Amino acid sequence: MRILVWLVRAVAFFALFAFALNNLHEVTLHAFFGVQWQGPMVLLVLGALALGCACGALAMLPSWWRHRARARRGAARTSVLAPQDLEPSLPNSASMPAPRDGL
Repeated sequence: MRILVWLVRAVAFFALFAFALNNLHEVTLHAFFGVQWQGPMVLLVLGALALGCACGALAMLPSWWRHRARARRGAARTSVLAPQDLEPSLPNSASMPAPRDGL
């Protein structure tokens, strides 16, 4: 299984490496207020990927903090309970309906 994982990683790496080598020509990025930047296309694509990852992580951060705080409160609450409080309670046999014969 490990060999398969490393094989997939190697194929992905070489595919991306070939993509980078095929896109070395210069491109011009036109920004606001007449600002221009010239550089290899592969750097522009890599920068867009990095910017997208950073924006995604920042958008996920508040939700991550909220879930983490909720997990901490839950862990603190369960450490206060006694072990017998954590056991599921079973219903009384008197409160259970009698089994029906045949159907």
